[in-house]
Amino acid sequence: MTASWRPAPGPVVCVGETMAALAPDPVGPLEEAEHLRLTVAGAESNVAMYLADHGVPVAWLSALGDDAPGRRVRAAVAAAGVDVTHVRTDPDRPTGLLLKSPHRDGTHVHYYRSGSAASALGPALLDTRPVRAASLLHVSGITPALSPSCRDLVSRALAAAPDERPYAVSFDVNHRPALWHDDTAATVLRDLADRADVVFVGLDEAQNLWGAGLTAAGVRELLPHPGIVVVKDGADSATAAVRDGDVVVVPALRTLVVEPVGAGDAFAAGFLAGLLRGETLTRALRLGHITAVSALRVTGDHGPLPGPEAVRRLLALSAEEWARVARAQDAHREERSPGR
Repeated sequence: MTASWRPAPGPVVCVGETMAALAPDPVGPLEEAEHLRLTVAGAESNVAMYLADHGVPVAWLSALGDDAPGRRVRAAVAAAGVDVTHVRTDPDRPTGLLLKSPHRDGTHVHYYRSGSAASALGPALLDTRPVRAASLLHVSGITPALSPSCRDLVSRALAAAPDERPYAVSFDVNHRPALWHDDTAATVLRDLADRADVVFVGLDEAQNLWGAGLTAAGVRELLPHPGIVVVKDGADSATAAVRDGDVVVVPALRTLVVEPVGAGDAFAAGFLAGLLRGETLTRALRLGHITAVSALRVTGDHGPLPGPEAVRRLLALSAEEWARVARAQDAHREERSPGR
């Protein structure tokens, strides 16, 4: 089924904070670690890096401290093929930091980002040349929680009606409870999401924010205005509901999970890449799942995609063949899928 709405082809701009990230190596609880691995972590730059992997021209806009972590972040995002030339260096504020602590019940994340360089971002960023030339602007619900100026940035990006904006807006709800110091998250995030063109939200995330009994159809009813609302139901499936009522559900690919952080960003990038290519909703959702598996299989947020031929074969499967692959324990093994 072809999407009734899709962004115009062209460059993408992703806006948001990226931090230096420390995680135990080998994987395990932070309090038991003897060695830490330094990587980078940021929802919007994750999306940018995976879009670049899919061949989409993309820039990441943010601010970093004039420090070693900031230089590490800039180099890592640039190495993935993302344009970072408009990332500002702030001489007075540091680059944000996070610590990951994987446990049996999930990964615990500790943030050290208060007063960071990116927290000083504001609406003026939208007047820069990359944003004015973009076909699609990607933001997330993390940014409005960082500071009043960051909230103003996202609010302004979504202030105009969709047909009056120079670019389409993709919004990942990305609720981080630790960043919200009041009870406004549910209202603010729903309002922002409902003004976007494409929305991504996890079903459990939506239930925590807007009601424990919500279904994917209920999320679509809560957000009536976006062109497409994508609801991710963990390891089970993802549903894309378009404004005219068409709904497509695609099962998720099973894989051995090394670390789950970053998989939602990878999914968003794969889905957006599919839309920008003119793919059907089914194939765009599949590309989201394929990309998410690449994140699930690594300790960091950014893992390698399968080869182009493997991706083409996965996208070309019939619904029945896809369902069989989705049920396999490891969707990237040669003997259980169309290949690497």
